[in-house]
Amino acid sequence: MTVPSHNRRSTPTQTQIRPHSVARQAQDPLLEQLRAWPGETVASELERVTAAHDASHYLLHPRALVRPHSAAQVGSLLRILERHGAGLTLRSGGTSLSGQAVTDQVLVDVRRHFRGFHIHDDAARVTIRPGTTVREVNTALGRHGRKLGPDPASESACTLGGVIANNSSGMHCGTEFNTYQTLESMVLVTPSGTVLDTSDPDADRHLHEAEPDLHEGLLRLRRRVVENAESVATIQRLFAMKNTMGYSLNAFLDQSVPVKILERLMIGAEGTLGFVAEAVFRTVPVYPHMATGLLVFPDLYAAADAVPDLVAAHSATVELMDATSLKVAQASGQAPGPIAGVQVQNHAALLVEYQGDTAELLRERTDGAADLFDHLPLVSKPDLTLDPTARAALWTVRKGLYAAVAGHRPSGTNALLEDVVVPVSTLGATCESLTEMFDAHGYQQSVIFGHAKDGNVHFLLNEDFSDPECLQRYQDFTDEMVDLILDNGGSLKAEHGTGRIMAPFVRRQYGDELYDVMEELKRLVDPRGVFNPGVILNADPLCYLQDLKIAPSLTGAAEEDADRCVECGYCEPVCPSKDLTLTPRQRIVGRREIVAAQARGDHQSAQTLIREYEYHGQQTCAVDGMCSTACPVFIDTGDLVRRLRADGTSRAEAKLWDTAAANWGQTVRGASTALSVAKAVPSFLPRSATAVGRRLLGRDRVPEYLSSLPAGGRRRPTGPQDPHASAVFFPACVTAMFGDEPSVKGQREEGTASSLSSAEALLALCERAGVAVTVPENVDATCCGTPWKSKGMTAGHQRMREVTLPALWEASEQGRLPVVCDASSCTEGLEAMKAGAADSKYAALRFVDAVEFVADHVLPQLQVKQRVGSMVLHPTCSSTQLGVNGALGVLADAVADEVVTPVAWNCCGYAGDRGMLHPELTASATARESTEVNERDFDAYASLNRTCELGMTQATGHTYRHILQHLEQATR
Repeated sequence: MTVPSHNRRSTPTQTQIRPHSVARQAQDPLLEQLRAWPGETVASELERVTAAHDASHYLLHPRALVRPHSAAQVGSLLRILERHGAGLTLRSGGTSLSGQAVTDQVLVDVRRHFRGFHIHDDAARVTIRPGTTVREVNTALGRHGRKLGPDPASESACTLGGVIANNSSGMHCGTEFNTYQTLESMVLVTPSGTVLDTSDPDADRHLHEAEPDLHEGLLRLRRRVVENAESVATIQRLFAMKNTMGYSLNAFLDQSVPVKILERLMIGAEGTLGFVAEAVFRTVPVYPHMATGLLVFPDLYAAADAVPDLVAAHSATVELMDATSLKVAQASGQAPGPIAGVQVQNHAALLVEYQGDTAELLRERTDGAADLFDHLPLVSKPDLTLDPTARAALWTVRKGLYAAVAGHRPSGTNALLEDVVVPVSTLGATCESLTEMFDAHGYQQSVIFGHAKDGNVHFLLNEDFSDPECLQRYQDFTDEMVDLILDNGGSLKAEHGTGRIMAPFVRRQYGDELYDVMEELKRLVDPRGVFNPGVILNADPLCYLQDLKIAPSLTGAAEEDADRCVECGYCEPVCPSKDLTLTPRQRIVGRREIVAAQARGDHQSAQTLIREYEYHGQQTCAVDGMCSTACPVFIDTGDLVRRLRADGTSRAEAKLWDTAAANWGQTVRGASTALSVAKAVPSFLPRSATAVGRRLLGRDRVPEYLSSLPAGGRRRPTGPQDPHASAVFFPACVTAMFGDEPSVKGQREEGTASSLSSAEALLALCERAGVAVTVPENVDATCCGTPWKSKGMTAGHQRMREVTLPALWEASEQGRLPVVCDASSCTEGLEAMKAGAADSKYAALRFVDAVEFVADHVLPQLQVKQRVGSMVLHPTCSSTQLGVNGALGVLADAVADEVVTPVAWNCCGYAGDRGMLHPELTASATARESTEVNERDFDAYASLNRTCELGMTQATGHTYRHILQHLEQATR
């Protein structure tokens, strides 16, 4: 066995990425057989290379990207790979940080077709498939007052497949409620293709019959471990802490039945021992009462010394932030009062939280904490707040550190987020030593933060792996860090998994005997080394310095913001096109892959990627901005796509849209008339006409006529003109373009009899409530500008801005009155139009979405006379970004006894006309939500944007209408 690198002073060579070019792909015999495999083998070169990227600082391009639909297909895939001597790596969320989800073998996407969960036993248990995110499950469990035990910070994007593979824990769960402790059973596929359900009483017999050598080998390894007192002591010491280094050898101490030993070993195995197709978790309660506070200490030692006392005082969370963390928080402008005014020198802070299932229990714990605070060396007296807004502000400091540092890293560098764990008694000294190491090696703006209660800290470095001197610096730092953590009795991995980054150091942490046990385990379970080769166990002492990611700078004006992307994948679950083409992360790394191919002279690959990017990257992006709501560095990939569309717009097309802007009233009436005519004739006629247009002019320019489309709408209201108005009403032109009619099923659900448009409904509601509004003169000529903005038609957007903003400025009495709009996307469009205005006076304009205006000023004056039994809601991407979903819920609660927002809710992808240009985008984006909606019948279906209502009507077969139309009918 090669000596680990901490005992060798080898000089690393400059990292090299080994891409599989288009030419090499065409010559690969494995691909020919995979194309005949019943699962999905991705043909797109762009999808293959963008799938290579994950949140780690490693990059390997896979030979192939495949998507099985079932555990059985995974088994058949293994037989193909065996014939070709190829390995595989399983990938779901791609949020892993240690290089365990990248490969130059076959990458198996188990996210797309392995999603879903089932809650049972009064929510005490939940069965989950590996492609399901933690947040999705917790959203559903929250309705029952329960949640999953593991609570990783990446819960919005990380999937249960990764949670199991990495034995995830998090901020609150510690070692008591992590994955290992709360996973009850699983369905697993061994490398030999055996499928086992460990909840089956006969599962161990099945294992013995199918793989007798594995069954006996697990018993043999267990005897070897438990009969060695030194091994037992080492395992007990390391797994008393958070520890994801190496395999979960505690399985040999905790279990005696081979199939249960294997089940436990799969947890934290990072996909090296098989595939988990399904798992059952025990859930934990959600405490309804919480109080949070920030304790500021004079130095790191004082903060660390206080941790045991805080734990004894029933602190549910104790999160550490060092001096650099506090300075970064102050620079962000988001620092709360306790640290905003501190002249930070050597200070440190602990974010503490207390929980209780009753208000009395919480009060008892906070009173005890207050007594403790009086005896701690705090810089100022802390305040434990119960207010949700104040608590969220405190958590912003902790959660915003990664974004603040990583988002401002130098172009071309990578952000490395590492984690270690030490006994709490050595935490202060360890953090102080890490800080000194940062200075010694020239790592600036590096921060230390983490879960102090568990002795688990994270630190973040920015590094440029294209520079050999930086690569040497990174190796030197790693060697010192390994010495520091292990000499202090800790583990080199607490949460993020061993991966490639710490594989060379597993032997030193566990010793020769237990390392040999791990090697024998791998040979026993996966004798051909098929599953995730090179991860956890790696004979190369410098493997952690190979295949490092070099991020080419995206310096063009269109891509300046995208250059900040850290490739974490947080954006992916909210993306409408995630199951069709690319995600926001992949759109950005696709641009990086094009630059990289051009730089290495692979022009054939570059041209292929550029050609595929037109459809995958640009045309199927909804530009809805939802990615920015999930991105830790606040990138709106829609802005990137809009700029790319603008760069690719022809002069003729730009002129056409500019002309439409100059004649907008006539354009809207023309579109409305065309829809009415199309609705009046046999549907094959308009379908045929648009099909011809799409063939001649392109499907990215001519919308497809869909039989589910309504007839045209009525003209936008032009009155009243009330000098005593309290608001200006700006009726959206989309409601004049698309009319209102029964669902595609030809049935009208209860509660949808209103013949008024959303604009007319708003005016009727205001009249009933005695709330006076006024409509701008010549409103037909105005628009929010969204159609031009989304298509990158900058000239037309500017022309519309020059028409609309002055009209609203005049109507609102120079910004004195709020401007109310009845379509959430248009409200958001008006905000964007204002933000881009050259004249600063327009900053005084206030835009309010109609649901918020009605909830605040109209609903209190109304009497609801006709309630419906149940209503399902579809919030929109724009209502989410505007923050008006709460108001939507208020109006829904006013008219329905039961209101449901689907757990699988997502942007519908209709995106104005995108749902007609590319109906496959809306079909994909709404598939899971529509399935959930149609699991039962509702009395009413509501949203707050006309095109989104069209998209959901088309997807579900039920008529979605604006919530104001429902409220108008209920108050007649």
